[in-house]
Amino acid sequence: MSPDDRALSGRQPKAVTSALRVLEEVARAGSGVTAKDIAARLSMPSATTYRLLNILVGEGYVVRLPDLSGFALGQKIGVLVDAAVVPTVCAAAREVLAELRLSVRFGVHLFYYTNVAVRTADADPEYPPPEDESFLNQHLYACAVGKLLLAEKSELESVIPRWEPRALTARTLVARSELIANLDLIRSRGFATQLAELRDASACVAVPVRSGSGTLVGSLALSGHVDHEHLMLRHVPSLREHAERLAPLMA
Repeated sequence: MSPDDRALSGRQPKAVTSALRVLEEVARAGSGVTAKDIAARLSMPSATTYRLLNILVGEGYVVRLPDLSGFALGQKIGVLVDAAVVPTVCAAAREVLAELRLSVRFGVHLFYYTNVAVRTADADPEYPPPEDESFLNQHLYACAVGKLLLAEKSELESVIPRWEPRALTARTLVARSELIANLDLIRSRGFATQLAELRDASACVAVPVRSGSGTLVGSLALSGHVDHEHLMLRHVPSLREHAERLAPLMA
């Protein structure tokens, strides 16, 4: 038995189960529910219910409503929901991607966005992206598709709660001011680049895919060697054209 196993007392699993039941009741209530109502519905002692709600509030899974009418789900629940959603790509969208892949000698990848994360929807099987989805989400500031998402936010803290970037290469933007300047550039020209910021030899150019209302729903990206940056940038108009065709198929 490991030290961690011994640290888990016999009562803790039951407490976790009780906390999850409280969370489910808050979710069912939708617009808000009081601790008293939750205790009654679960036949749970009021003191236990309050204690579990305080823990859930402290961890960000539940919030107290401003009008003091009760509790509702917190922002952290959105992270769990986003992670559970599996991106799907319809046949028509795959045809658009196949057409683009036949016209370029770089990797062509389609990504979906949740509120705070990047999801790989369709990676090029012939030229796969240099890093997987998990790595990209850990380093949004260092990848083109991540920077497109960050450029949509009015405050970086909504996606990166703590600014503690790690230099993956000598060109990774680790200074907050430099990243903000780069995001301003992305907004002005309408596409993002990653030039040896994620890996020394890698490069990526990404354009947004937007819904009819202008909401960022995904991105279309080219990946290749950093020495081919100038060639990849020539494809931006074509990427935009294909992104416009993909938009109604993704929104």
